[in-house]
Amino acid sequence: MKVIRNSFTWVFIFSVAMAFLESAIVIYLRELYYPEGFAFPLKALPGIIAATELFREAATIIMLLAISIIAGKNGAERFAYFLFSFAIWDIFYYIFLKIILGWPASFLTWDILFLLPVSWVGPVIAPILNSLTMILLSLLILHFSSIKKSARIHVREWGLLIIGSLVIIVSYTMDYVSFMLQRFSLIELFSYSDPEKIISYSTHYIPMNFNWTVFIVGQIILFIAIALYGFRNVGQQSS
Repeated sequence: MKVIRNSFTWVFIFSVAMAFLESAIVIYLRELYYPEGFAFPLKALPGIIAATELFREAATIIMLLAISIIAGKNGAERFAYFLFSFAIWDIFYYIFLKIILGWPASFLTWDILFLLPVSWVGPVIAPILNSLTMILLSLLILHFSSIKKSARIHVREWGLLIIGSLVIIVSYTMDYVSFMLQRFSLIELFSYSDPEKIISYSTHYIPMNFNWTVFIVGQIILFIAIALYGFRNVGQQSS
């Protein structure tokens, strides 16, 4: 239990520090490309900057994976620490931007979340809700891991977690993809067959509609998976 507590503390500190680095980079980019304040449509970044941003996002995920592998002693704990570090990083990213820039103006302010494989956009409250869900699951896993030998997630629970996550990803990408499909085919869009034209056209995109129904369905599926996991482990503990 003490080992988990120590690991938990250091993963938290790492994630908060990483969130500040992320927010610092965004502040620099906004000062350079959005001196009047960030707003859609996005401005086309120079090729080397755009490529660097893509690799930076990939590097961020690798860093979160690395800290989770170091902190956890088995697969379940490593997954829990990855969820926890990702969620803390995401929440504090917005906290630091709010403190330094006064942005976002509200929880319903639109933001660009990821660029891989296409742009993810949504109101700020949506990724925060996802982060809180991830924290809930991670704490359950770490709790059961501290009192029993195995706290692994079963296949049915994994299936629901994956399906729920994919549904939520669809909610983030469907508005952007719908806009881009007015000009490009699905294959052209995801293969980046003509990146200059795709990037040029994407600079006209302004988020218009976030599909809350799809998002909520994804969240419900995740909560079902978490509930199944929690009740199963409580039942095993009491038996």
